[in-house]
Amino acid sequence: MAKMFRRPCRPWLVRLLAGALAIGSGIGGTGSVNQTLNATLQPIAKLSVPASLSLTAGATGFSPFSGTLAVSYRARSTPTGGGTITVRVTSDFLPTGGPSAAAAALTYTCGNASLGTPCSGTQTASTTAQTLVLTLPASACTGGGGSCSASDPASLNVNLSLTDNPSYDTGSYSAQLTFTISAT
Repeated sequence: MAKMFRRPCRPWLVRLLAGALAIGSGIGGTGSVNQTLNATLQPIAKLSVPASLSLTAGATGFSPFSGTLAVSYRARSTPTGGGTITVRVTSDFLPTGGPSAAAAALTYTCGNASLGTPCSGTQTASTTAQTLVLTLPASACTGGGGSCSASDPASLNVNLSLTDNPSYDTGSYSAQLTFTISAT
């Protein structure tokens, strides 16, 4: 019968292999990736005015009716753009027989603005065309300070005046104004 030959065990080899297996199975890893975010900010504008305004009769007979309309707005314009706020009488005074914006009975002036340049002098409101209330410069923005207006929203007062002609019929009259804001 053949004898089995057995090699002597080399303990240092067993320990080396065991250590290599232990190290190999515990290897970890880290990694990182970058993500690019893109956003395109467009010029934008928003405007608000009270739903209605009652004009007050002048202190003496046949002096104009008047009222102050508070205009609030937010805007952002491009470095080469700007913007405007305009107004148009979209429904003249009704019923007939009283004042008429088409006959230049309604005028306005603009107070100080917290952003932009308000209209200058007395403007006549029109039933056929937009008339200027405010001009926004390039790179205009509301809120935040710095190059932006510190006010958010920005504000402007529009002072309205309606003639009181003795030939007008007595009664209550109303008209509708449409304000428009744009930014580029």
